[in-house]
This record gives sequence, C-alpha cells and structure tokens, in this order.
Amino acid sequence: MVVDTFSEDKPRPTDESRTGDRPRPEEDPIPALRFGVNYTPRRGWFHSWYDFDPDHAREDLAQIAGLGLDHVRVFHLWPLLQPNRRLIRTAAVDQLVRLVDLAAEAGLDVMVDGVQGHLSSFDFYPEWTRSWHHRNVFTDPEAVEAQAELLRTLGRALADRPNLLGLQLGNELNNLVEHNPVTAEEVDRYLDTLLTAAREGLGPGRLTTHSAYDAAWYGDDHPFTPQASARKGDLTTVHPWVFSANCAGRYGSGSFEVLHLAEYGTELAKAYAEDPSRPVWVQETGAPEPHIPAADAPHFARATVLNAAGCTDLWGVTWWCSHDVDRSLADYPELEYTLGLFDSAGRPKPIAEALAETVADLRAQPPSPQARTTALVLDCTPATRSVSGPGGAYFEAWMRLRAQGERPAVILAERAHDPAYLAARGIVRTVRP
Repeated sequence: MVVDTFSEDKPRPTDESRTGDRPRPEEDPIPALRFGVNYTPRRGWFHSWYDFDPDHAREDLAQIAGLGLDHVRVFHLWPLLQPNRRLIRTAAVDQLVRLVDLAAEAGLDVMVDGVQGHLSSFDFYPEWTRSWHHRNVFTDPEAVEAQAELLRTLGRALADRPNLLGLQLGNELNNLVEHNPVTAEEVDRYLDTLLTAAREGLGPGRLTTHSAYDAAWYGDDHPFTPQASARKGDLTTVHPWVFSANCAGRYGSGSFEVLHLAEYGTELAKAYAEDPSRPVWVQETGAPEPHIPAADAPHFARATVLNAAGCTDLWGVTWWCSHDVDRSLADYPELEYTLGLFDSAGRPKPIAEALAETVADLRAQPPSPQARTTALVLDCTPATRSVSGPGGAYFEAWMRLRAQGERPAVILAERAHDPAYLAARGIVRTVRP
C-alpha cells in the first residue's frame, strides 16, 4: 500500500473539536443515536392493510416498545393508497395516520415510507402502471407526478403528528429498475421531483429521505448511484445486508467482514457525501437465516450495532424487522420467515434480547467516536463500482486495515488531495491500495 501523510505535526482533531459547534440537521429532534425497527405486522404481514386492525397494531407496537427501541419505520402498500392515477384513497391514508398515532401511544416515533413499491421480495404496483396500461414509474411524466401527489398528500396528512420523524419516498425503489429501465440522469430527476413533493407536503422540520438496496453502492453501472444516495435528501440511508454480493457466504457468517459490514457501509456512504458532516442512517440490517444461523444471531446483532456506533455522524440503526412472516403465508424466500425480533406468535427471540441489551448499554454509556484520521482511497468508476463491494479489492483492503486495528475512513480519489476537505473530516493520512 502507498501512504500519504498530511500535517502530522499538527494536533489530530477529535470528533468533539471537529464537530462541537456543527448543527445537527434541524429535522432531527433528538441528537442522540436512534435505535428502532422496521415494522412488519405479525398477523397477515403487509396484507393486513386490507383489513387494518388497530388492536393488533397496538399489540405489536407495545412489544417493540418493550425492547427499549425509540422508533419504527412503517409501510403502506401503493396499490391500496393509489389504485388509480388520480385517486388517493382517504380511508387508506387515515389508516396510516392511525398507525402513527398508535405508535405515539406506545412512545415510538415513526418514519413513513410512501411508495411501496417493493417489500420482502414482492413488488406492489397499482394496476394503472401494469399490463397494457404500463407506464415506466421512473420516467413517465404522469406516473411521476402521481407519485409526487401521493407524497404531498401523505405529508399533509401526517405533518402535525409530533412523533413523525419524516417521510421517505419508498422502500428500496431501485428494486423496480428491472421492469422500469432508467438512466442515472433520469433517476436524479425522479428523486429530485419526489423529494420536493414530500417537502411540500410535510413543511419544515421533518426528514425527507430515500433508500436503495446495495446495488446503488457497489453494482457496476447501476442507475441508482452512490452520489444520489449520499447527496439527495436530508441524510444518507444504507441497507448493508449480509447476503448482498454473497458477503456471508464468501467470508463466513461469523467473519470479521460480516460483523463490520454496517460500519463499512456507513463509512462508504460518508465518502460520497459533499457535506463532510452529513448523517448516515443504517436503516436496514438484519440476521437472515441461513446466512446468519439463529444461534449466531444475538452475537451478530450486538457486534453490528456496536461497530456501527463507532462511526461519527451516525444517525441511528433500524433493525429489519419486528416480526417473522407467518409460515401460513406462501411463496416468500426462506430468509423472510426468520428475520423478526419476534416470532410469528409474538414471542421475543434471543436476538431481540441481545439487541435490547445492546441498546440499553449504548444509552447508559453513549459512544463518543473519534474522527478517523486514516483514510483508504477509493478510485473507481460507475463501471467498476463493484471493487467496493464484498469480494472486491477495495472492500478487502479496507477490511484488512480494520482487522489490523486501524479505523479507516473511506475517501474518493478526487478528494484525496483537497486539504480543506481532509481537514473537515479529520483525515491526516491517506492509504492507497
């Protein structure tokens, strides 16, 4: 490796000296680390929206709150909210508002995802986007405006709820590119349009975000880019799944690489941001069987959260997911039946207890991560983005440094000789693979 050193004779800035007078995003009402879970209804999964039962939701949310978590991320289904391009069902919007209110009763804040879109291997399209009515959901102007109006409507309906964290465009919208071809430039326009609409609906003081699965970070030529994830919206969301690029299969379920994947994903996201202080939210991570055997899941959960908590500018961690999919429901990939903190009968699993203990420990003694003074230089193009994913040369170089006791940041090659940027991130030494 080649090492460049900068200003070694000057004091290395600590996280406190670097960020002491830096404001956190005004949209985040609590500057402390947040810990939550993605809410998957125990009875009927997301099909429960067809016959929403407040008592069932109240029971699920009480179980979640009992773990000491502070927020949930929730999902309605796009076809039920907007069955026609010009019809947004008031009753469906009211269900969503009611769920946010039930979460408030349980002491939970809520992030709402708007366009679903994609959930747990299933895609949900309104019929006006399908068959001979097909419209490309990313590029058709009327389809994009319909989604924008849905987000405005949801924002207006939810804006006065004190426990609302904000509005996300939808869950991993880049899963829809297979049936909706799109370029990176078109994705940028799409995201800008929908984020503007969400802000119009919500008004000031709430988060507006978007999310993508890991192909955005290390899928060669994927149209959702790292730059879009790291520069659009109020913070960056990452979904570091251990099955992406066969990470767990490649290195082993209990490997150093697997246990540090969320930390790495956070640092990778920070490299692409224009704002050196932009927060990163580990919005989805979980322990899917058989990639993580059930016996190893508690240790995986604890290590994942603790390692991520060592990153500066971490907004929080939101586990996927609250409840297992009931095996009476057919056709899910096997891993979807095992991802919950609670089983399908509502009983807490060992991973739930491990997560609750870890969160309690971090709240009792909050972490104070220091700036990462050593950075590994990432030099890639859209066509070679996979070098930064599991199995890639850059990924493995970062993990080697980390295993040697370094706490490396990630820096893009084009910023490696920018003194102001290096100083803002507290970097004094760069290492090139």
